[in-house]
Amino acid sequence: MSRYVLISILVLSLISAAHAQKNVMWERVNIPEMDLFAGPGGDEMRPDLSKVEFVKEEKDGHNKKYRIKDGSGNVWVAKLGREARPETAAVRLLYGIGYKTEVNYLVPSITIPGKGTFRNVRLEARPDNVERLEEWKWKKNPFVGTRELQGLKILMVFMTNWDVLDLQNKVLDVGDENHYIISDLGATFGRLGNNNLPIIYRLGRKTGSPEHYAKTKLIRRVESDGDVILAYKGKNRDIFKAFTVEDARWLAGLMSQLSDKQIGDAFRAANFSDAEVAMYVESVKRKIAELRNAAAGNNLAGN
Repeated sequence: MSRYVLISILVLSLISAAHAQKNVMWERVNIPEMDLFAGPGGDEMRPDLSKVEFVKEEKDGHNKKYRIKDGSGNVWVAKLGREARPETAAVRLLYGIGYKTEVNYLVPSITIPGKGTFRNVRLEARPDNVERLEEWKWKKNPFVGTRELQGLKILMVFMTNWDVLDLQNKVLDVGDENHYIISDLGATFGRLGNNNLPIIYRLGRKTGSPEHYAKTKLIRRVESDGDVILAYKGKNRDIFKAFTVEDARWLAGLMSQLSDKQIGDAFRAANFSDAEVAMYVESVKRKIAELRNAAAGNNLAGN
């Protein structure tokens, strides 16, 4: 092989390496400084509702969704229904401790031409510079065995997400990074099903209900060998196994840095009432305390 060919191969390899996408699920952030009211889009990306243009109806998922364009020409997916508010809050809590997320906002009221006027609608951004790639799988992804993936799994139970499926996950091509995010977090902040029996586990599920969320638990117990058993009931139970005290300690260290105001802001941004926000703040704090107890290796005998 000639020296020219070898040099060409080396140059191409270097170019390829320079353009390789970095896979990111979580990154360290200054948690006390995070704005959980504005969320990942900040104030600068807030939708301009001075003019709204209907683009098309979105067919994926079980909730009614419309693609729209706002007064600044930005494109959004408007999600109607009961999942809009809890999803807005869920994104902000994840964002607040460093997880990659979608950009969304909750608008109390919006009129979509030809479709009607709707209350409490989640608008999710579709920026031109972000490409939506394939779904990622809970059991097979670049983060298997890492603290960030274990932490994300625990957070699904923390937020009582009863709709944990691979199809809810998405990889976003953002510049030179691939962001591994959960694209649908609407089935949260209520209550999981009543049991683990097939199909019947659906009975009793609630979404966006602070009264039901207040009665839920996160940790069932800590085994003598350091295994942390989550209080999860529902489908895909095998995803929520094999957690350790160290996993709980890592996540507790992040969540404990959130202030009461930050937690409240996540739910205020979702247009929950003051009374509902107060209930959610106390419930989230209780679950953080459960994490701290598990991190200390305390045995939490539960139901």
